[in-house]
Amino acid sequence: MQENYLKGRGAQIKPENKYLKTQSSTDHIEGLDEQLLEDPQTQIFQETAKKIVNKVNSPDLHFGFSMNPYQGCEHGCIYCYARNTHEYYGFSAGLDFESKIIVKQNAPALLEKHLLQPNWQAAPIMLSGNTDCYQPQEKKFEITRKMLQVLLKYRHPVGIITKNALIIRDIDILKELANNRLVNVMISITTLNEALRRQMEPRTASAAKRLQTIETLTKAGIPVGVMNAPIIPGLNHHEIPTILKAAADHGAVACGISVVRLNGAISKIFEDWLRKSFPDRFEKVWNQISELHGGAVSDSAFGRRMTGIGNIAHAIQQLYHVSKKKYFAGKEMAPLDLTKFRKGGNLNLFN
Repeated sequence: MQENYLKGRGAQIKPENKYLKTQSSTDHIEGLDEQLLEDPQTQIFQETAKKIVNKVNSPDLHFGFSMNPYQGCEHGCIYCYARNTHEYYGFSAGLDFESKIIVKQNAPALLEKHLLQPNWQAAPIMLSGNTDCYQPQEKKFEITRKMLQVLLKYRHPVGIITKNALIIRDIDILKELANNRLVNVMISITTLNEALRRQMEPRTASAAKRLQTIETLTKAGIPVGVMNAPIIPGLNHHEIPTILKAAADHGAVACGISVVRLNGAISKIFEDWLRKSFPDRFEKVWNQISELHGGAVSDSAFGRRMTGIGNIAHAIQQLYHVSKKKYFAGKEMAPLDLTKFRKGGNLNLFN
């Protein structure tokens, strides 16, 4: 690892924003060809959002709607596909993504307004489909908790995916939702190697903490699965069996995977990180990611972008399916109950 490595951050650079006509840069007074970067302090920006529930059009995803109370994410996961969306706000997908956090404090009110629409039919909504709804700033703002309170009020189904143990804080609401089959939770675990986790996902909960979270939620009667993603050949692909076994041993009843995809600015950010973090393995990992996507490090085609193609992709899928059959046989995540929804907020004797 290089001496100027920014510990506690995933991205080590601030790549140019393709949507901006002009870019700012820091130049050394003596003209040295070295990029000057300092570990930035987290900044909070308030957004008055116009809507919070978004329709998901991707056939690769198993949910039709998502909502994201935060834009940007302090977790700093180097591979995060959501980094590119930060460019729409005029920020960099690199360091800006994990240090300039946009907060949507009106999200709970927007959600209630959405559920009160006369034409809205109950359908599972994912918290979150983009950035983690339990990222560090949630401890202060409690926007996700307030949204869960709205969902409970109207008995509306929700799916949650997170890699933060902060979700345990809301176990009181989650238990009530679970009692009505209105919530499923997926805990994301990328690696059990703590050294790799600290470099790849610097501000996330440890894998041990996430496994404890699975166990705690399970004991509370809340259905939990594990999302082993992204799979990065040469870094964590060999951990699929051990991660699935550990999750199953702690009570997970479902599992899933997806392979890494370095679309847009993420390609440059990840390449820089990989060269600095694992110079001895750079060529091997980079080439195998390229092979996953037919010679490129990204693929936008539905049906293959999250699974990859070729021999490496086939080997990953085989390892996953064998592991799933071994550790999750007879287990399943029960479907959410869409009939409990209190349409329009009206209560009756049977709700």
